[in-house]
Amino acid sequence: MTGLDVRGLCAGYGEVPVITDLDLHVDPGEVVAVLGRNGAGKTTTLLAIGGFLRNSTGEIHVDGQRLQGSPYRRMRGLLGLMLEGRSVFGPLTTRQNLKLGDVDVGDALEIFPELEARLDVKAGLLSGGEQQMLSLVRAMCRRPQVLLLDELSFGLAPVICDRLFSRIRGFAEDHRIAVVLVEQHLHYAAVVADRALVMNEGRILLELPTDELEARAAEVERLYLGADLEQVG
Repeated sequence: MTGLDVRGLCAGYGEVPVITDLDLHVDPGEVVAVLGRNGAGKTTTLLAIGGFLRNSTGEIHVDGQRLQGSPYRRMRGLLGLMLEGRSVFGPLTTRQNLKLGDVDVGDALEIFPELEARLDVKAGLLSGGEQQMLSLVRAMCRRPQVLLLDELSFGLAPVICDRLFSRIRGFAEDHRIAVVLVEQHLHYAAVVADRALVMNEGRILLELPTDELEARAAEVERLYLGADLEQVG
């Protein structure tokens, strides 16, 4: 297995380019955090990999296989995608949401046993953290080769975030899944990821091991704000 390999990717909305000549590689079992402010191109990158946006140039490979076609085709055994927000069917129970995602309840509870008491509760009545667990476990239990996660920490208490990220870390290692985690918070990136990529204006401006994030926080923040874009360009 060779994980995820993105080369020279350019994509955007209509005629407006958002990401330009983007390269990204994630090994099996590795977690890579993509950091940046709103509008930096982070979510666009995930949408382009998932096939929701047409890339004008570039190639995407998973396990050496070129990724093409509709999002549906890409999600079948290759990609798992969880976008920002609560991706649950509110009128359906937790159990029904799992069944709809073709996920075995036992497998789901092995990852998040907290959901057992909520199996017959409508998903719309779950707490924000429980909804994120449900969304995440549906993506994880389909055993994708690459897992794409967008702003997992958004709107959640730190204790819930810590729980979610610890499960992702263990799952990636145990099942040799490549994980791309879009985040704004350096702290969570440092906790879960092996490497961090700092993005702004559709480009990767900096790559560094996450154990260097704290020491280089000032540099990362300048890139967040775009202060060093002229020097980088």
